[in-house]
Amino acid sequence: MNLSRRFHIFLLFTALLLGGCAKHQLYRSELTICEGVDTEQTCAQHAMARESSAGQAEDDYLLAFIEFDDQGQLFSREQMRAVTDELNRMTASDDLLMVVFVHGWKHSAAPNDSNIHTFRETLRRLSLLESNMSRLQNRKPRRVAGIYLGWRGGSLTLPVLKELTFWERKNTAHKVGRGALTEVLNHLELIRNTRNHLVSDEAHRAETRLVVVGHSFGGAVVYSSLSQILMSRFVDTLGPVSVVSDVVGFGDLVVLINPAFEAARFSSLSDMANERSSYFESQLPVMAILTSEADGATKYAFPMGRGLSTLFETYRATDRANPVNDAQVKIDQREANIQAVGHYRPYRTHTLKAEGPTSPALPTIEDTLSQFRTVSQGWEDDAPGSRINFDGSVLERSLDSVGKNPYLVIQVDEALIGGHNEIDDPRIASFVRQLILLSSQQADPDVRRQLRALLPPAQ
Repeated sequence: MNLSRRFHIFLLFTALLLGGCAKHQLYRSELTICEGVDTEQTCAQHAMARESSAGQAEDDYLLAFIEFDDQGQLFSREQMRAVTDELNRMTASDDLLMVVFVHGWKHSAAPNDSNIHTFRETLRRLSLLESNMSRLQNRKPRRVAGIYLGWRGGSLTLPVLKELTFWERKNTAHKVGRGALTEVLNHLELIRNTRNHLVSDEAHRAETRLVVVGHSFGGAVVYSSLSQILMSRFVDTLGPVSVVSDVVGFGDLVVLINPAFEAARFSSLSDMANERSSYFESQLPVMAILTSEADGATKYAFPMGRGLSTLFETYRATDRANPVNDAQVKIDQREANIQAVGHYRPYRTHTLKAEGPTSPALPTIEDTLSQFRTVSQGWEDDAPGSRINFDGSVLERSLDSVGKNPYLVIQVDEALIGGHNEIDDPRIASFVRQLILLSSQQADPDVRRQLRALLPPAQ
């Protein structure tokens, strides 16, 4: 092959590669609020949309977007300010249930992304639940606001080649997590805290809540952003001679689904939670890590890549005592450094197994409220080996995990999450919604008992 032909082949390959690059752009540049029944198409350029399924306040919600570039910086500070200004405006008169979602590999804030569609349905269902629960409690419903944090989760769109971007996007995910995303999350928590502190009297106690959910590399983004904050707040619960308070997390709950980061990054939090032999009755979950046993990307590809990239690092084995059974558990630093957090057995606290119909119909609101009564009571009774029934699944705490340990590391049945990106099973969506409701309760156990008494009993 002569030099000219080789050069033309090189140019053709380069053109194909460049043509297959995912767009690196701001998708939601319009900063006014778009309103309507079906806003997925009509509001595709808007950073904020107020939506409902039939124009009814019963299930309305705000969907907002904040976007980041490959260097972890905001694409537009005006976009962030527009969103946070609107949330501040809403909290001037109402409590909010704010749910943040950070997508993972191969996704973005582009119109018609499947993660956005799933997020919309979650927000709609939460709004319906909030409307019904508020009526039972004779209070004003919290307004639901979803904040979708978008970044370039995939750098190539070409078949086959896009599968090779796993490690390159992992590095970008950690960069995004260490960048402006921390600023955004802290702004959102400040909105929550300001509302709850300013409106807190006997007549009305504010109940604005903040939940952060990350999937895949979105889980790595979230954990990179919050890990130091979470460790600092755990230490704050320890007095001079004993524990003095519940464990405080970030916002009210952090949920990571098939997160793609190494177990070693979770070591300090796991060790601190493991050393505490008991938790107060008022303790609620602060973090849940869900990993499918069938997630090949984090179970097989992840340790292969980590093994190569950490080839010359040094390790030691450590022991840690289990407060439930006094057993000594070996922690292999090398294994923790190459395995994804959800696949490292010493840090696992739970399993989530499918139970009942394999494809249940979407539960009614009354069924969901009844289920929440079961879930809330199950958490109050939580102990080593305890089981809590959810819609189509059962959560079982391991025998060597302390009851009410608020850091849940859950191995998920492949029937519920079939792989790295198969997170749309309605039973998983229901499970996450129930966790959000659980963590959104008041800390006072007596108030929680009063709420359960108002909920319909299980059929």
